[in-house]
Amino acid sequence: MSKRALKKYLKELDKEDLEEQIIDLYERLDEVKVFYNFVFNPNEHKLIEDAKIKISREYFPENRRKRAKARRSVAQKFIKHFRKLGVDPIKTADLMLYNIEIAQTFAEDRSKIKEAFYKSMYKSYEEAVKFILQNGLTNEFENRIVKIALHTEGQDWPNSYLFLKLSSQFD
Repeated sequence: MSKRALKKYLKELDKEDLEEQIIDLYERLDEVKVFYNFVFNPNEHKLIEDAKIKISREYFPENRRKRAKARRSVAQKFIKHFRKLGVDPIKTADLMLYNIEIAQTFAEDRSKIKEAFYKSMYKSYEEAVKFILQNGLTNEFENRIVKIALHTEGQDWPNSYLFLKLSSQFD
């Protein structure tokens, strides 16, 4: 069904039928429930803090016996979800950079890190920089962007030159 056809259909419904359909959607689809819960109680700070905790546990598990999984996908799910919900871009950008910063902390005392880790962190960095530029948030995040790039050089990441090249837009 096209958006136009949907609009036409919705205009033909009376208020009670429309309310019934929305309640039905709310009860059937978790995404609709999450959306309305966010709209009526947009506790962005708590959402971001919970996401940061879960991301940090990817690299530093609570139980020391567990091995760090260091999966980029965990942070990406949160970022995608927050963008879909319409969370404040400043908070979303902060989470994007936090993900890279926690990964850098993880990499500090590791000697054997796979090439895929560095590539995925660069992809996250590239996405964060693009998001920040698109949302006009350069002033808020310029220092962190440059600091991350310099940190990759300090840690001798094999792709640190890519981070530095991308961050040179902010000098």
